[in-house]
Amino acid sequence: MRGRLASAIIMLAVAGCGSGAPVTHTAHTTPGGATAHETPHPSLTCGDDPLTITYVPSGLEPGPAFERIKSLTRRLDVRGLSWRGSGGEQLLVAVVCGVRSAETFATLVTRSGLGAYQGMPALRWRTRGDMRNFMWLQRPGVALYVATTPGLADEVGEVAAGIVPDG
Repeated sequence: MRGRLASAIIMLAVAGCGSGAPVTHTAHTTPGGATAHETPHPSLTCGDDPLTITYVPSGLEPGPAFERIKSLTRRLDVRGLSWRGSGGEQLLVAVVCGVRSAETFATLVTRSGLGAYQGMPALRWRTRGDMRNFMWLQRPGVALYVATTPGLADEVGEVAAGIVPDG
């Protein structure tokens, strides 16, 4: 029953948004906002198709890599990078490998909001410390994850849009 409900919700969300529609629940950047961080662009990958992170807000320094997202209801291969700034600001970006279907994706985070991003299923939720978490199914087998502290919440959309395939 839960799987059928999740499938119906996903179909409605994707059908209602169109392939190029922006996500209404992600923050948008404002003109004159932060500029890209002046470091080489890091990459993350699930398999043979690396994804490059082309936008990191200025004022952030690279932090430790991570391999776990505590909110996930099942154990998946996570490959993530973090950045930290003054005042405790934090940005997390990761690939989540092994999510094969939209139905499985929709059940990955308890108490998350289901929507769509670029025509694909997307989840949003908040965790301790008021971290704003956003994850979307890029393609079968690969989900992308972006999380920020409240001071960087306006940058989520630009960070997400700046995760692009290499080449």
